[in-house]
Amino acid sequence: MSVNVRRELRLKRKKRVKLQVQKNTDRRRLTIFKTTKHIYAQIVDDAERKTLVSESTMSPKFKEGKLNGGNVKAAAWVGESLGAKAAEQGIKEVYCDRNGFRYTGRIKALADAVREKGVKF
Repeated sequence: MSVNVRRELRLKRKKRVKLQVQKNTDRRRLTIFKTTKHIYAQIVDDAERKTLVSESTMSPKFKEGKLNGGNVKAAAWVGESLGAKAAEQGIKEVYCDRNGFRYTGRIKALADAVREKGVKF
């Protein structure tokens, strides 16, 4: 499969997920985006159009640990850190917007780490 075909399939999945997110306006949204080298996650309040909490492998805390940003261990670290920040803010329930990425590997590791910190999906 060429890169363009894979990208188009991801964008189709993204549209399907976006429809589900728009239906659930009562919860905040956990948005996940990944590249081959890094992973980014943030919790957004769509009603107020504000980012409440964010974390990524580009943060200075992550770089101190000198870990590789493109693996499952890094995604789990981002999820734990994001979950801890969300718990401090009092965020209990979110909707997972995986941006069209499949729910395996790094996406699943990040989501599981956030759940372990007490944030429900």
